[in-house]
Amino acid sequence: MTAVISYGFFRDNSRLSVSRLCVILILSAAFLIAGAGLIRTAKAETLNIYSSRNPQLIQPLLDAYTDETGISFKVLHLSDGMAQRLEAEADNTPADMVLTTDISRLSELDKLHIFTAVDSSILTTNIPAKWRDEDHHWFGLSVRARVAVVSADRVDPDELKQIEDLADSRWRGRICTRKGSHPYNRALLASIIAHNGAEAAQEWAEGLVANLARKPQGNDRAQARAIHAGLCDVALMNTYYYGLMKFNLKKTEQQEWAKSIRIVFLNQGDDDHGQHVNITGAAILESSEKYDEAVAFLEWLSQPEAQRVYASTNYEYPVNPNVAPDAEIASWGTFRADDLSVQELAKHAPMAQRIINITGW
Repeated sequence: MTAVISYGFFRDNSRLSVSRLCVILILSAAFLIAGAGLIRTAKAETLNIYSSRNPQLIQPLLDAYTDETGISFKVLHLSDGMAQRLEAEADNTPADMVLTTDISRLSELDKLHIFTAVDSSILTTNIPAKWRDEDHHWFGLSVRARVAVVSADRVDPDELKQIEDLADSRWRGRICTRKGSHPYNRALLASIIAHNGAEAAQEWAEGLVANLARKPQGNDRAQARAIHAGLCDVALMNTYYYGLMKFNLKKTEQQEWAKSIRIVFLNQGDDDHGQHVNITGAAILESSEKYDEAVAFLEWLSQPEAQRVYASTNYEYPVNPNVAPDAEIASWGTFRADDLSVQELAKHAPMAQRIINITGW
């Protein structure tokens, strides 16, 4: 905005008085400050997000924030290739933030040194340390458990107590999974490495592969379909898929898949490490010119209102410990989560991938 000074000040005087000059300078400064504020406001009207999350899952959050603040969003949904795109765009990227799933994806992006550190007491209060970056580059926003699901007709859930049990020969020819190299399974194997060591983890993966009913394929829902069809009795699944199938009104056959399985939370013994979990998360790009607005949105996502939307819409668990799980999710059963930091999962992910390659998972 350009400040305009009226020449009416000179109408009656050939020389400008000191007092009038002061008035002009004060008004000019005020116009410039107001103009700068308008420019900042204009920039802040829209936040640009690169997201690997399902559009339908995050839209309720974005709509709620827009209704509350007036801030709108432009979202580019990238199921794959986010790291490559951001690396190529470098400082020229239009993105202000990223929303993504799984610690491995957050870690991959962080290694590009494109995230800015966020100093926020709100975030450190709302998000436990094990679910955020120690350098404050990224923050977990929701938690998902990777559980076993078993046939409701053919398997007693009490037969399965630990993730390690899936390598036992009694499950020979009865297990279905997606590819081991998928980030969800790679993180699961990384947790086994963290707890039991690489050698034991490789032995487990070899036993799991020997027990497979078919070659690893499809997504998590495809494993539920396989159990429903009688192709296998046990599978690995992120918990939210159960909710998405159970209440799927467009593809109602998935409701039948959900009815045919039961969720089993693993490693719940008194001396055991707890159920493996992973996170979804977000980070702010260092190149963004909307740092304050992005931080405000990130903080809002960690607050109870947004956390409840995550829980009810996405069938995920709140990362904020002061927010209870949605009633539907709670009906699936309670569990004690593994206390392992998700950064430990990222640390062991390369070894996990090597084991997956060796064993053919």
